[in-house]
Amino acid sequence: MAAPHENRAPADDAPGLAARRLATTLIDEVLRAGTALDETFERMAQAAGLEPADAGLARAIATVAFRRLGTIRQVVGARLERGSPRKSGPFEPIMVAAAAQLLFLDVPDHAAVDLAIRQLHEDARSSRYASLGNAVLRRLAREREAILAELDPLTDTPDWLRESWTQTYGPDIAKAIAAAHAEEPPLDLTVKSDPAGWAARLDGIVLPTGSVRLRGRDTVTGLPGFTEGEWWVQDAAAALPARLLNVQPGERIADLCAAPGGKTVQLAQSGAEVVAVDRSGPRLRRLKANLDRLGLSAEVVTADVGTFEAEPFDGVLLDAPCSATGTIRRHPDVTWAKQPEDVAKLAALQARLLDQAARLTKPGGRLIYCTCSLERTEGEAQIEEFLARNDGFARDPIKPEEIGGQAEALTALGELRTLPHQLAGKTPRLSGWAGFYACRLIRS
Repeated sequence: MAAPHENRAPADDAPGLAARRLATTLIDEVLRAGTALDETFERMAQAAGLEPADAGLARAIATVAFRRLGTIRQVVGARLERGSPRKSGPFEPIMVAAAAQLLFLDVPDHAAVDLAIRQLHEDARSSRYASLGNAVLRRLAREREAILAELDPLTDTPDWLRESWTQTYGPDIAKAIAAAHAEEPPLDLTVKSDPAGWAARLDGIVLPTGSVRLRGRDTVTGLPGFTEGEWWVQDAAAALPARLLNVQPGERIADLCAAPGGKTVQLAQSGAEVVAVDRSGPRLRRLKANLDRLGLSAEVVTADVGTFEAEPFDGVLLDAPCSATGTIRRHPDVTWAKQPEDVAKLAALQARLLDQAARLTKPGGRLIYCTCSLERTEGEAQIEEFLARNDGFARDPIKPEEIGGQAEALTALGELRTLPHQLAGKTPRLSGWAGFYACRLIRS
């Protein structure tokens, strides 16, 4: 793909063109460099100097493009008789962004097509293919209903992930996971108290696990209770591991790989003396800001968890770095940024961090290991190997009542394994949660 280009809009730009430029550049940058969409958007949107509405549209286009990239590549490729032209500059990301609008967003067809053609004309390498692009996009608009009628969610799942999920969970569940990833994610909150009251105030529902899920799509910072620090954003599945530590007031708890801090504030809210450790200074600054807003306190330490030393803790929570395939619904760029070799490298890191977490757990203490990954290598297999080399630890099985009665999210060994298609709601958008694995261990 072409290198990113400047997105700052000239004064005489057609309405919406700057937003499409930014969307195209985001798609190109993430696919070329493997960077995270959230971080890339934050950096590029600020540099582009767009109005909030245009920046929001750019992000929406890029997000749905990654959510449906397999389908988009398939249907666009099928209408290019000779395949995507070589040495065509930004042709491919422009076509991906336009197809995302035509097929999956409520955008007028003429705007999506016209602005894409304007973009193609802006680069000498792609301008010679403007007529081709115009023909393909207009055909997509005419054939949209037929295309949508034949959608297969697994088309938007790379082969290696499809094979991994099929082997681990079976073909039916693999397809259900992919179907869940095709839906816009809900917004979940963890509240300090009175979930029913906050659900009523915020037009939400109380999930069986105690999280509040919002029906609307309002800006978080403008909602009641945000400024007052009454709640924080946290996926319902991500809220479970900290609860499984069963923290008692006054206990010393280590939150390892803590940033951005959702679990830290849960532990602090429980009355524990929390030490939050992470190697990322910028992410820890965000953690501190969240603690301040929520009126909670924790000791924040910038350090490599693998070499962090301290007196053993009553409880240790290790949310280990992982492939994050359990977060694809919320972060669809993960689907295309990660490769099988990434999982192998991360598994080796997880094993090292898990051994360090064990050393930081006092006799009789509890250790929670968790990852937001759907890969068995980063979950169940990691614990099996850990227990084989650490006979001083044993599983402490999780009970259904500890997770709101959601027995389907527990393995036969009492480990947590949430899957994106679980937790059925009244609509697809209000259903599901992130894919998480967690195991609770006790040190003898």
